[in-house]
Amino acid sequence: MDLADYDYALPPERIAQAPAEPRDAARLLVLERATGARHHVRVRDLPAWLRPGDLLVRNATRVLPARLRGRKPSGGAAEALLLGPGGGPRRARALVRAGGRLRPGQKLRFEGHGLALDAEIAAVGPDGSVELLFAEGPSPYALGEAPLPPYIRRAAADPADAARYQTVYARVEGSVAAPTAGLHFTAGLFEALAARGVAWADVVLHVGPGTFRPIRPDDLAAGRLHAEPYELPPETADAVARARAEGGRVVSVGTTSARVLESRAREGGLVSPGAGETDLLLAPGARFRAVDALLTNFHLPRSSLLLLVAAFAGRTRVLEAYADALARGYRFYSYGDAMLIL
Repeated sequence: MDLADYDYALPPERIAQAPAEPRDAARLLVLERATGARHHVRVRDLPAWLRPGDLLVRNATRVLPARLRGRKPSGGAAEALLLGPGGGPRRARALVRAGGRLRPGQKLRFEGHGLALDAEIAAVGPDGSVELLFAEGPSPYALGEAPLPPYIRRAAADPADAARYQTVYARVEGSVAAPTAGLHFTAGLFEALAARGVAWADVVLHVGPGTFRPIRPDDLAAGRLHAEPYELPPETADAVARARAEGGRVVSVGTTSARVLESRAREGGLVSPGAGETDLLLAPGARFRAVDALLTNFHLPRSSLLLLVAAFAGRTRVLEAYADALARGYRFYSYGDAMLIL
């Protein structure tokens, strides 16, 4: 596989810097895999494209306020993205930018929401991540803000992002990036889906920082990605089985839900309940056993997310749809518009 085949040119002005308001006013490109036909509607029109008995599978992860802003003792700016617990009390794994080489013993001071917290770099890992040792005080997350991806530009934190970069059904904390397909849903849209006879069930996959980065040849050679923790509850496995028995389709809300479903897939389109970590790479040539339809955003070139979409719908059709979306003024990436692939 040549990653150059999954590249495309995107004008910077097409990268959405804020979501549609209301959320379900975002544009929706419907792509029919069987014919290649494309339709241009709004996310609020989703019920018309689904059938009674269909099942939406959502990722109920909740994004942590994992981005910290602060200073070095010299006064230079510092920023940290918290990745999870470290190797002891008051320790956390993080990616840190502080304008130079990072070294153990380096002091940092973070501030946010009227609070301040001192930290020291306890160790630097071979992958460039660090372990931070925090002083006694508030949780570092109490100082944090929404961990927006770097292509969403903010000179300073925007309090609105704390709600906007979170699905309305988020409940299990653990992600450092949002499952972005889910950002389009509103309470009103779920009411309309229920009236249509569409059901939904939840999985959890905690999204890590590697989700948006370009995929590397090493990943392709290994056939796997960075591992991320997930859970597929028994009630969701039962909901999938009911949908199958009644002739409904399993509609994955986003690539993260798709990876969970396919990680637990069995023959006949069923899934097994369970929890663990998945490093599943779904690239062209992969067989989808549990997912019948996919709701997803427009993704970065050469990313694992774009490979997954191409695996599901076909490279040529996906890139043609992307070109069509660009020609029609769609907005791309996390705060952008969406595709429904049937």
